[in-house]
Amino acid sequence: MSGIFGILSKKNCADMLLYGTDYHSHMGTEYGGMAVFGKQFYRSIHDISKSQFKSKFFDEYKEMKGRIGIGVISDKDPQPLIIGSKFGTFAIVMAGLIENVDELGSELLKGGESP
Repeated sequence: MSGIFGILSKKNCADMLLYGTDYHSHMGTEYGGMAVFGKQFYRSIHDISKSQFKSKFFDEYKEMKGRIGIGVISDKDPQPLIIGSKFGTFAIVMAGLIENVDELGSELLKGGESP
């Protein structure tokens, strides 16, 4: 299972993202990740299988500056992913299983949907 937390704020969102994502730490036990968008993307992913989410991110989140953020707790995959597309650059997370991800990716690339 995964836990996802997203935020859009009028001020820096990193502290709320840290605590909001940590709230979901019972949902998964392998990876935790956060991405904040400001002047650039700040992204951090850690193995949290042997430690608490907050302890892994507590020093780093202070460097993250931006008003938009997404965090994830995952029991399978290191996330968030930073994806470049013709629409811009995005940080995405996923809670679920896509069985044919390679096939779908190839189909999209052939159709010119993503660079």
